[in-house]
Amino acid sequence: MASMQLLYDACRKWFTIGSLAVFPVTFLINAPFGRFAENTGINIVRLDGIKSWMVMEIVSPICFAYSYYTSPLGSMAGFTVQQHVLAGLFLIHYLNRAILSPLRTPSRSKTDIIVPLVGVTFNLLNGSLMGVYLSSHTARTFLSNAFSTPTFYVGVFLWAIGFAGNIVHDEILLNIRRKAKNKGKASSHSPQPSEHYAIPYGLLYEYVSFPNYFCEWVEWFGFALAASPFPTVTLATFSLQSLSTIFYASQFAPTLTPPWIFLINEFVLMFPRAYKGHLWYKQRFAEAFPRERKIVIPFLL
Repeated sequence: MASMQLLYDACRKWFTIGSLAVFPVTFLINAPFGRFAENTGINIVRLDGIKSWMVMEIVSPICFAYSYYTSPLGSMAGFTVQQHVLAGLFLIHYLNRAILSPLRTPSRSKTDIIVPLVGVTFNLLNGSLMGVYLSSHTARTFLSNAFSTPTFYVGVFLWAIGFAGNIVHDEILLNIRRKAKNKGKASSHSPQPSEHYAIPYGLLYEYVSFPNYFCEWVEWFGFALAASPFPTVTLATFSLQSLSTIFYASQFAPTLTPPWIFLINEFVLMFPRAYKGHLWYKQRFAEAFPRERKIVIPFLL
């Protein structure tokens, strides 16, 4: 039990620190997939975009389910309905992300092998940490009276709004590709070998370039709000002792639980890509791109 607690805290610590360390680097390097797939200069081994996406994303729900039901740190008192509700929300998200969304995607740019390898590592850690936390005595205690607290319902509501918003805005992008693919089939000429990109319009696309990212942040903020107390972070959290070695992992932000870590990771890994994608839109479409659009948060950012 003690060794598992040590491993859990070490993974929680270094998963957070690793993502924060990568944050500034991702402003300088383009991950070789999507609109940046052809211009990174990396391209070691090229893989099918849809299949590799499905493989790396399915890792998260598999690791989550395994950890949720088998974790030695799980509560001896068994699961509450609230724990199962949140577990269900996590799995619903990944049912769409790993299976339904790729199957609805008409095409996706080839990706370099480094992207699914990094994705598998991320999802293995995130899914496992989330499963261990949600099955734990800590989560069970916090959630035991959740049905009588408004925070739980607000969190679930925000999760649902963010989940739905993510899907509908992704669908706008998918429709652009569907129309381009159908146009290519109807034409007597061969379709373009590269992915088709156009300026998306409708709903929050009228205000930001990446509303699907914003909606995903809302979704996981709601999940974290429902699943865990808001973390309290002090300077002692980042003391040299807590940062130095694996043996002090339990002293690193003890109230920073995996749901909040996931939200932090979502922001630090997605915002740089949104920022660079926004610049790419402006460069690609020049005067045709709406100048009033922000990057990812309507009216603000």
